[in-house]
Amino acid sequence: MNDLRRALIGYADWLGYGHADRADAWLARLAINRPELELFRAEKSPPFPAYRPTVTAVNPAGGVSSGTLPAADAGEALQRARQDEWHAFNWLADSVPARAPGFLSGVPVVIKDLMKVAGAPLSGGSKAADPAVANSPAKADAKVVARLKAAGAAVIGLTNLHELAYGITSDNPHFGRVVNPVAIERMPGGSSGGSAAAIAAGIVRCAVGTDTAGSIRIPAACCGVVGFKPSYDAVPREGVMDLAPSLDHVGPLGKSVDDCAALFAAMLSLPEMPAWTLPNLSGLTIARLTGYFDQPLDKAVRDALEAALAALVTDGAKQIELAVEGMAAAAAIQFNTICAEATEVHGERLQHRGEQLGEDVRVRLEMGHFLPGHWYVKAQRMRSQLAERFDQLFTQADLLICPTLRTPPPLVGASQVEIDHRLYPLHTAVTQLTMPFNLTGLPAISVPWRACPEGYPLGLQIIGRRGADWQVLAAARRLEAVRG
Repeated sequence: MNDLRRALIGYADWLGYGHADRADAWLARLAINRPELELFRAEKSPPFPAYRPTVTAVNPAGGVSSGTLPAADAGEALQRARQDEWHAFNWLADSVPARAPGFLSGVPVVIKDLMKVAGAPLSGGSKAADPAVANSPAKADAKVVARLKAAGAAVIGLTNLHELAYGITSDNPHFGRVVNPVAIERMPGGSSGGSAAAIAAGIVRCAVGTDTAGSIRIPAACCGVVGFKPSYDAVPREGVMDLAPSLDHVGPLGKSVDDCAALFAAMLSLPEMPAWTLPNLSGLTIARLTGYFDQPLDKAVRDALEAALAALVTDGAKQIELAVEGMAAAAAIQFNTICAEATEVHGERLQHRGEQLGEDVRVRLEMGHFLPGHWYVKAQRMRSQLAERFDQLFTQADLLICPTLRTPPPLVGASQVEIDHRLYPLHTAVTQLTMPFNLTGLPAISVPWRACPEGYPLGLQIIGRRGADWQVLAAARRLEAVRG
């Protein structure tokens, strides 16, 4: 161990990083990710080309339209918001327009503080901003924000997040810990925790988040709301702060699937809501993902999945079971992708203002310096192979289903999660069922099912083929309907 410590210090000095006092933190973090590192070192590199994210056109599914999102009173939303302290917001203004043209006319929406909103500073949930731009209001909206405003949405605030979107607890050392309104002792999930909490608290019905390993779907599941990660780059990322560009997705959160669908239509810059809903699931085949996705599961989560599947079959769906080969390597692929990309994106911030970062984010960014460059290339080859395997599933099924989390929301402050008498590091346990769909770019939505016996929220994921975003939304709406 002492030899490794000296090697890390020497490498850091060679890089010009020179923080010898950080070596113990690096060793502790490497110990957490040792399973991924050892698996990756032993895994043979597949004969596949490097993964390149594919953008597929998103077309509305057939069906009977349910109409537009019900308009809400923005002033009332602001009044409610000021009465609730969830460490979720940085407020933009004391008033917003009551009505505006478009099918989101007057609907209050909150935006994760990771994307530009004209007139507001962009923090990314961090104090380690470039001094030249710190606290400077953005001059223009991110493209997705501009599209929401064009559809009539009233942007009333920016939501708190896990710093730089690099974590899943939303325990932010600079702006406060986001509280889960429906289960205060349980974590709200992250990194889009503030967006999910604002909806769960009844402040707004609609919010915008980002998702790199589950950062929309995890907080949605923890807070009992709906969270939709569209196909990769279906929603533009211009004006959105990157974390890991080949994994990053922008998407909506909502009180219901209808809310998410309305925001998604605006994010696509559609002139009106398309006909997207389905009267039932007759003619569709839904595959329950088994193997990696089914073992282990908390009993409450397993019971919820089985009850939901029974209800979907009653609604007309055909159910089958499918397993995905090679899923044991998914966490290692994700780790070697996100670490390399995030350290490159935030390299200047880490080099010159690292001491201003929260400890958990700082050490994760530092880890990117110690991973061999050829491991990133190998990860993309393995990722390509994994994406091909998922694509093959859709020759047998229209949609896939699995839980969002293996357990109910973990306790605040937990560093490990126990599942079926085995302990897992928190981050590994929480992202295991969501991050495969960032690696593959497939559309995935988390829908709340009935709460577990202790009253905590449970979320289930529906996943579709690349570009079948509206079909995923339509199936999720049926899941809501059969939930009762």
